[in-house]
Amino acid sequence: MAQVVAPLDQPSNYKDSQTRVDRTHQQELLSKSTTLYVGNLSFFTTEEQIYELFSKCASPEEGGGIKRIIMGLDRNTRTPCGFCFVEYYTHAEALACLRYISGTKLDERIVRCDLDLGYREGRQFGRGKSGGQVRDEHRTDYDAGRGGWGAQAQRLEVERRREVEERYADAQEGPGAVPGGGGDWKDAGENPLKRGRSPDDEGDPSRDVRTRMDDDSQRM
Repeated sequence: MAQVVAPLDQPSNYKDSQTRVDRTHQQELLSKSTTLYVGNLSFFTTEEQIYELFSKCASPEEGGGIKRIIMGLDRNTRTPCGFCFVEYYTHAEALACLRYISGTKLDERIVRCDLDLGYREGRQFGRGKSGGQVRDEHRTDYDAGRGGWGAQAQRLEVERRREVEERYADAQEGPGAVPGGGGDWKDAGENPLKRGRSPDDEGDPSRDVRTRMDDDSQRM
């Protein structure tokens, strides 16, 4: 009788494009693998959180346990970029994680686990053009746990802002430029058409009295 529910401890059909093995050999290696690839992590999830969750499937009393955790890093910034490798001592522990941990929540995100052929130096770095994972390169949605907008969307926004700034600079400097407005009059000094006050206008109250007396005598 065919199985109605697919087994939870079976690896996916994913094949690493950089692995030079055929499908048959890959299945043989996965049948003995003790390494898990863990994806869809938050950029803020720590190694300690991963250890706490994945140690629930460890069997140290049977000689097992977590051997090591390799955090996935952005190739340029060397900061976490949403995946990791978890190595156990036994194959049974890795299968238990596929059954009980893959599809559960960590840091409010559904984590995905898959059997891996084994960690090699260099695989800890993202393969996207911007340094992170390829999935975050073309993502168009906003995901706060994975750096906000996708890397391509962020580049387009930076280019758009640069074009706006360049157009604004051209409008300020080119022919028919729009005045920057406002502050030049402060540095121009007093109005050159306005008569300056003479020394006689200041500090001589008797001058005002004599002026009024002369005006009165002319009326008489």
